[in-house]
Amino acid sequence: MNTFLISVVISILVYLGVGWYAGRKVKSLDDYYVAGRNAPTLLIVGTLVASFLSTNAFLGEVGMSYQGHGPLIIIMTGVNSLGYIIGALFFGRYLRRSRALTVPEFFGQRFQSRRLQAFAGLTIVIGLTCYLLAVTWGVSLIVTEVSDISYTTSIIMVWLGYTAFTLYSGSKGVILTDTIMFVLFSTVTLITLYYIVQAGGGWDSSLEQLVTYQEKPEIISWHGVIGPDSTWQTPAEGLIWALILGVAWGVVVAVSPWQSSRYLMAKNEHVVIRSACGAAMAVLLFYLVITFGAAAVNLINPNIDPPESALIWVAINIMPTVLGAMLVCGILAAGLSSASTFLSLVGFSASNDIFQHSNDPKKQLRSTRYTMIVMGLIVVVLCLVLPTNIFWITYFAGPVFASSWGVVAFMSIWSRRITEAGAFWGMVSGFMGNVIANLLKLFAGVDLPVYMDPILLGGAISLITVLLVSASGSVSLESQNFREQLHKAPANNQDSQEIARTLIWSKMMIITGVVVVALLINFYAKPYETAITNYELRLGDQS
Repeated sequence: MNTFLISVVISILVYLGVGWYAGRKVKSLDDYYVAGRNAPTLLIVGTLVASFLSTNAFLGEVGMSYQGHGPLIIIMTGVNSLGYIIGALFFGRYLRRSRALTVPEFFGQRFQSRRLQAFAGLTIVIGLTCYLLAVTWGVSLIVTEVSDISYTTSIIMVWLGYTAFTLYSGSKGVILTDTIMFVLFSTVTLITLYYIVQAGGGWDSSLEQLVTYQEKPEIISWHGVIGPDSTWQTPAEGLIWALILGVAWGVVVAVSPWQSSRYLMAKNEHVVIRSACGAAMAVLLFYLVITFGAAAVNLINPNIDPPESALIWVAINIMPTVLGAMLVCGILAAGLSSASTFLSLVGFSASNDIFQHSNDPKKQLRSTRYTMIVMGLIVVVLCLVLPTNIFWITYFAGPVFASSWGVVAFMSIWSRRITEAGAFWGMVSGFMGNVIANLLKLFAGVDLPVYMDPILLGGAISLITVLLVSASGSVSLESQNFREQLHKAPANNQDSQEIARTLIWSKMMIITGVVVVALLINFYAKPYETAITNYELRLGDQS
């Protein structure tokens, strides 16, 4: 058994231990579904970021950055990070006020609609099962890459790992393990960047070499690699793509079930806002580090195939064995944290939102655990029989919630005119519009222009449907009353000490933005301009 596999096994055992510890404190459905609604800021930040940064960040997006598209990933992240703030202020804190166990249950309560709750739960089961499939693939591929274990065995081992600590402890265990994983992969990512840069000759040397890197021209320019051999032919195409995906993923982090449901666990609404600020800062800083690091790997080895394995190659070939093993564990942590969140939400929605459940909390808890086992086994079978396509499934499963949930979620808080029928058919049409457009692209070869991305089509269809259907109906008195109750702020929102602490987080976010801009100017923009000037002078001398 090699060092990498030993590290993987130890890390999984640690998560199992944490899950066992948390599971002992589960006494009610509130404990299991929403961690007793008492989680502090650090745990909410940890679970927001860890559940968002899955293996797609360390594999798919690292591969894109290695190929020369890191700058577009940064632009996309800069936009979608704002979704945390918008989501917390205009949806998340009101969601918490509802005291619902799940986000679909909130929709059901808001519109007094069993069918809307069931359909929202169904979208979770479909979308997050796909996402769980992609994450399981990703983690299993990593385990196979660093060990002699077969792919099939890796899939089963990974499934057993994330299922074991999720099944027993529910949300209490998920947020604890998520936070541990968040600290681990954040720390190891910084260490990895140091070794990559040092292998390239230091920061100044690495930056200068990337600026003039002829194999992938303009790999770290603002638009990255473009042209006939690239996905994007012009800078404008790349920018439009990044902005569209940025907005879409901004809606995802604002209202999607695996992000907004974290606010149901928060101790109070101040924690909701603080954690949103913390998550926005953490995600942006993470991508700044990981995308530059992935691009700089080209200076060490420009021929890694597949490009998605760039960080795994670094862990095995560049870093000291112990630190390389830590990097692998960090990547696994990102995958396992997302997997545990997705599995728990699928189980919660299937047992609480789709099927009529017993009024006996113990029976519902048992039903939820059985559902998780069944859904997990389905994922294992799909992993074994379907061809691997991590990137596509991830970019389908995430944004589909932007199309189907986005309009309904925000209008459920801010519109007096949206009806139950408008909300239901808006969610159905947005979901189907996104799915059909994606299927046409994938299987029928339909080449949609970037401004007709399935995310935008689905969202536009959802909005039009909501407006048309709501215009022909009326809002029930129960729905009106529920919405009015949501807009009554809890008394503790006015606590002067809580307000002061929350303002610290908003100030930290502003300071972080200023510091990041200053660092980018001094350590990226100015050296970039100098390197370009020197390169052009050298070309002039040679001619």
